Amino acid sequence: MRNEFRVPGPRRERASARDLGHLKRLFPYARRYAWPLGAALAGLLVTRLLDAVVPQFLKIAIDSLADDAIEPNLAVPALAILGIVAARFLVYVLSRRVLRRISISICYDLRKRFFNAVQYQGPGFFNRFGTGDLMSRAVNDIGMVRMVVSFGWVTVMLFGFTLAAGLYFMIDMSPELTAWVVLPLPVVALTAFFMARGMFPYFRDRQEAMADVTSFTQENLNGIRTIQAMAQEEHEIARFRRVGTRYAQKVYRATRYQGFMNLAMAVLIPISPIIILFHGGSLVLAGSLSVGEFTAFSAYLLMVSGSITAIGWSLSLFTAAAAGTQRIFEVLDTPREVTDAATGAVESEVRGELSFTGLRYGHPGAARPAIDGIDLTVAAGETVALLGRVGSGKSTLLKAAVRLLDTPRGMVFLDGQDICDLPLARLREAITLVPQDPFLFSTTLRENLTYDTPGRPDDLIVGAAEAAGLGDTLRELADGLDTLVGERGVTLSGGQKQRATLARGLIRNAPVLLLDDCFSSVDTETEERILRHLQGLRGGRTTLLVSHRVSTARHADRIYVIDNGHVLESGTHAELLARGGYYADLEAVQSNQDQDRARKSRLLHDLEADAPVLASAAGGDA
Repeated sequence: MRNEFRVPGPRRERASARDLGHLKRLFPYARRYAWPLGAALAGLLVTRLLDAVVPQFLKIAIDSLADDAIEPNLAVPALAILGIVAARFLVYVLSRRVLRRISISICYDLRKRFFNAVQYQGPGFFNRFGTGDLMSRAVNDIGMVRMVVSFGWVTVMLFGFTLAAGLYFMIDMSPELTAWVVLPLPVVALTAFFMARGMFPYFRDRQEAMADVTSFTQENLNGIRTIQAMAQEEHEIARFRRVGTRYAQKVYRATRYQGFMNLAMAVLIPISPIIILFHGGSLVLAGSLSVGEFTAFSAYLLMVSGSITAIGWSLSLFTAAAAGTQRIFEVLDTPREVTDAATGAVESEVRGELSFTGLRYGHPGAARPAIDGIDLTVAAGETVALLGRVGSGKSTLLKAAVRLLDTPRGMVFLDGQDICDLPLARLREAITLVPQDPFLFSTTLRENLTYDTPGRPDDLIVGAAEAAGLGDTLRELADGLDTLVGERGVTLSGGQKQRATLARGLIRNAPVLLLDDCFSSVDTETEERILRHLQGLRGGRTTLLVSHRVSTARHADRIYVIDNGHVLESGTHAELLARGGYYADLEAVQSNQDQDRARKSRLLHDLEADAPVLASAAGGDA
């Protein structure tokens, strides 16, 4: 069983300059905070300078005790060190606070841009990036960026300053000993650098595995009712175990490699103190170096070697942040599928004439176009129905009208204007699309129905709800419009969610209304009632509806039958029945189904009516 969860190891490439070069894309965000960032870094450099002064006072104090020729002097160095520590504490706290606020602000800017970019993407983008993957990039990868902004850059700058200050004082005290103790330091630095480069694929694979866990969890929770209804809990637990085990293995490999790097550094770093102990001790015995200078020299070496050790840790942060930055900008660099290159303006009074001229559109990777040369005109104020089998191109046609797809230029027109020349926001105000899949936000019913313009009066909301057949539901709910519908409208039935989505579209009272099979989850009686309300509510306005039911389509002024991306036949309900084609055959089949359903309803009604009589008779026999 253990082999079931074994996964391939990470890709064995090292981070190149190009990989680490992803970090330069963070510079524009840092430039926005150049002044506070410079002040914070200057403050941290001051703390390092104060750290470098402390050993000088230690040297004075120790030499005053070790050398009989010098009067003991402890009070002044002690007070000086105390003052330095207090000043360092104040400057450090203020500088770190500013730096943390900058890192939070940079991450906030990145997340805003990330979220904004995702908002305007199309279906191809979301086929490529899953919801869980996007969440992982927005949370985990940007968190890696925050770490490198908070600590990584600071460590590198402080390393250079500490190295310069430490070496200056060390050379001032003993150039010979300095030459000996710094000899191993380049080896330590190069080891840290090359090992940190080797961590790039480990961190990248770890973050990708984390995205897989997030995607799986998000999808599983969205489908939890299906899982429970089909008793697949154990199956999903086993699937999560495989995904989780893969992530755990990636984390283990990255942690193991980082631990090995820390171990190598821990082995290399003590070489310099050993040199000081033996060679420096011999210089003290020979009188070339005082005890105080020996102590101060050791303190400076700890400062320098500690900075080199921190460089290894800092490089690991840079490596993780480089992998995260690469994944963040992979999303940000994805061009929009639908560009808002508006050159025209929507008329102040939209008549609502919608026309498709030779429209052809194919989904990426599809074997054939979803729409192949459709010519169709919906006159202003007309109600047109689109009928056809699943996958015939009906929904694609509606999405093309509001440019949810990259509609080709010169093929779709609103009041004679090419929709590619119209501002997207204005186009989608003039044309309201009620999608096939109902979606409700996890808030109140009122906020869902007035999503585009909150604050609408209750009478307008209730009117739209009544027209959509949601009035009875509103009256049944204890809190009415203020009822919380839960995530994705979980507290409502499928038909109620569909009618709520329809009400959200109706309340806009747009010149053109597109209904994408909005009656699939309601019974024929409710459908008839909604359609009667629609005729009164949408009088003089354009409506284009998609349906699979003849009972829905017959209310339209004209009907188009779509098949394989083509218009198969068109006309009024009576004309199509007289033609005896696809529509007439569909009407015959569905009418028989309706008659069967009506017969079944009558039988159930009769049984319910007879139930008290039968129960009474059964009681008498007893």
